[in-house]
This record gives sequence, structure tokens and C-alpha cells, in this order.
Amino acid sequence: MDEKNCEIRIHVATSYVDDQSEPDDDRYVFAYTITICNDGEVPARLVSRHWIITDANGKVQEVSGDGVVGEQPHLKPGEEFRYSSGAVLETPVGAMQGLYRMEADNGVNFDAPIAPFTLAVPGVLH
Repeated sequence: MDEKNCEIRIHVATSYVDDQSEPDDDRYVFAYTITICNDGEVPARLVSRHWIITDANGKVQEVSGDGVVGEQPHLKPGEEFRYSSGAVLETPVGAMQGLYRMEADNGVNFDAPIAPFTLAVPGVLH
């Protein structure tokens, strides 16, 4: 078996958390829900994460760590894992991207990229 049998699909949904945000203090809180689907043929575990979060001023935050929300989910083919988390920006618009480091049961380690997605206060972008 090789890496092409390892396929992870990632879906992201975002929302602005108005009641936790303080625009007058340059604090904009966003929630995101991630669904990780194993579309491959081999079970795999999410070992770690690496996020790059950029606000509209160009300020970059990098976040790395083991697993997600305290877990290292093991996904069999066809299974999915969903979790929610958040990010705080100093601007009403920003972007996130990153990757999950995966370890397949066949010993293959691979990265599952997370395509860039936008965090934006409703009505800010047209």
C-alpha cells in the first residue's frame, strides 16, 4: 500500500461570534467547525495540527500541537470526525490555512492540507 490509498477530505464551516467580540477593542471572535473524512482505503490517525492564521493587517499567528480538541481521532475508511474551535483576530477579516499530520495504519505518514478559508464579520466582504 502506498500514500495514494490515504485520502483525507476536510470541510470547514465558519461563523462570527458577535457576543464574544469587542470591535471597539479590535477583538473579533470566530468559530469554525471542521469535518475530517477518511475517503481513502486505509485507517489513519490525526497526530498533530499546524495552523497559519493571518489577519487583515498581515499579522500571522502559527498554532501547532498534538491532535485537535485534545483528541487524536482514528478514522477508518468512510468515517468522519467533526469538531469545533475558534480564533480571535484583531481585524474583522482574516484567513486560516494549515495541515493535519496523519499516520496511516500501514505506517505511511502524510499531510492532509487544509485549504485557505476566510474569517469575516457578516457584511464586511461583498
